[in-house]
Amino acid sequence: MASPDAEAPARRTAEIAALVGCVVLFLAVSALVRWPAGAPGKLSWDGVGVFVSAGLTLIMYSFLYRDNPLFKIAENLYVGVALGYTAVIDWYQALKVEIYDPLFAAPTREAMLQALAYRLVPIVLGFLLLTQLSRRYSWLSRYTYALIIGWGAGIGIPITVHTYILQQLHPTLNPLGGDFWSVLGGVVVLVGMVSVLFYFFFSIEHKGPARVVSRIGVWFLMVSFGASFGYTVMGRLSLFIGRAQFLLSQWLGLSL
Repeated sequence: MASPDAEAPARRTAEIAALVGCVVLFLAVSALVRWPAGAPGKLSWDGVGVFVSAGLTLIMYSFLYRDNPLFKIAENLYVGVALGYTAVIDWYQALKVEIYDPLFAAPTREAMLQALAYRLVPIVLGFLLLTQLSRRYSWLSRYTYALIIGWGAGIGIPITVHTYILQQLHPTLNPLGGDFWSVLGGVVVLVGMVSVLFYFFFSIEHKGPARVVSRIGVWFLMVSFGASFGYTVMGRLSLFIGRAQFLLSQWLGLSL
């Protein structure tokens, strides 16, 4: 019986051969779809884009088997393209609008000086972020990070409180009225909120009636987690269906 160490190189060789075979099969199928027998044509850039998109889609889903070199290439390509796209968006939507145009394309010298006066502090803070490239002066970037974190917390905390706390309390304060289902929904919301909050109340031991209320809170939490998980799965399935439709319709040319 061969040892696992001896089987590893053979398995790796077989996987590489399988990857090469999949690439050759993909190119062959793409060529047959683009140039069917008796109908030669010129390859357009749109066709190249479809082939590249189809290949990257299949490579990404190859991770379902296991990690492989093609997946690593596609993963690094995705990160690089996303970084480049973000850099271009930041230039056109932030740096060009807020820095370049007001300072270097100002109609008059007075307008340039006024724009510089309004933007001097943000420009300095932005340059302080670049000190991360230096081990000696990287501590200067902490001032910018502290301002970003503090500013973000000051903006995010009120939004979070309003969205996840006040909006959650609002249905529990509505008077019970209307038809049967409206009353039932209000009661369920009220019982769920009270029982879930009580579950996280540890000042008293959860025994007797307190245990019953906390267990009801656990059931509401499980339903909430299950709904969130189901929503996430539905989103992933929607992405998969979209890519499958792309492969069948645009790559293979099948009519759905």
